[in-house]
Amino acid sequence: MSIALTRLGYEPGTRLLVVHADDVGMCHATLPAIRDLFSVGLVTCAATMVPCPWFPAVAQYCREHPEADMGVHLTLNCEWSTYRWRPVSTADPASGLLDEEGYMPQSPARIQADASQDAVAHELSGQLGRALAAGIDVTHLDSHMGTVFHPRFAQAYIDLALDNEIPPFLASQTPEWIRSNPGFDVDLMLKVYEDAITAGVIPFDNLTMLPLDDPEDRVEQAKRAIADLPEGLSLMIIHPAIATPELETIAPDWQARVADYEAFTSDELASFVEAEGVQLIGYRQIREALRKHKQAATE
Repeated sequence: MSIALTRLGYEPGTRLLVVHADDVGMCHATLPAIRDLFSVGLVTCAATMVPCPWFPAVAQYCREHPEADMGVHLTLNCEWSTYRWRPVSTADPASGLLDEEGYMPQSPARIQADASQDAVAHELSGQLGRALAAGIDVTHLDSHMGTVFHPRFAQAYIDLALDNEIPPFLASQTPEWIRSNPGFDVDLMLKVYEDAITAGVIPFDNLTMLPLDDPEDRVEQAKRAIADLPEGLSLMIIHPAIATPELETIAPDWQARVADYEAFTSDELASFVEAEGVQLIGYRQIREALRKHKQAATE
C-alpha cells in the first residue's frame, strides 16, 4: 500500500496526480503561462525561483490570487550562458555560491563540490523567507536541477521544510537513487530520507517529466505518460512558458516549454485526464496532511 494513499486518505488503487509547473519567474514568459494554466485547472501547482528577475511579479500574482498553489523552487545554480542571477543571501565569493563573474554557477556539480554547507543553508532559508515575506502562501519546497539532493545539503533542505511545516519533494525511488550514486554516504542519506518519512513527509510513488529535448506531439506524450500512471501518488513535472523573443533568446529548449503550455491548456488533454479517471490534486492537500501528522505526533 502506498504511504501517500494511506496518509492522504485514499483507497488502494487510486491514481493521484500532481501536475507541477517548474521555473515560474525564471523569465516573463512563465507568468502569462501559469495564469492561464491555473485557470484551466490541469496544472495543480507550481514553484517559483526566488533569485530570478521576475520573482516580484510572481509574488504579486500570488497576493492577488491567494488560492494559487505555489511553492519555492530552491535555486543554487544558473544554467544559462547569457541570462544569469545571483544569490539572495550573500555576495561573498568565499561562500562558494558565486562563480568568477559573481553569478550562481552554471553547474550543480560545482555548487555541490565547492559551496559551504552553512552558506547553502542560509541561502535556502533566505529564499523561503523572501517568498513568505512577499506574501506567498508557500505550499512546498523542491530543488532547481536537483542541486540540494546531495549528502552535503539534503539535511538542510529537509530541516528547512519541516521547521516551517512545508512539504519537501521526495520520491519513493529515492533510496534506489541514493544507492546508485557511489560518491554518496549511503547510510547518511538513507537516514535523512527515512527520518523525513517518519516526520510526516509524503513521498511520491512515481515521478515523470516531459522531456525538454523533444517538443513534438506534446499532447500525445502527456497522454502516454498519464495512461501509464500506476496507483499511488504521481508527480508530473512540466516547464511551461508562452513564446516570446526573450524566452527564445534565453533557452535553447524554448520550443518544449511552449509545447508544455499549449498541451496543458488544451481541451483534448483535459478530456483525456477525465476519461482516465486520474484524480488531480495539488500540494496544498499534501501540506495539510503533513501538518496534521506533526500535530498528532505532539499530542
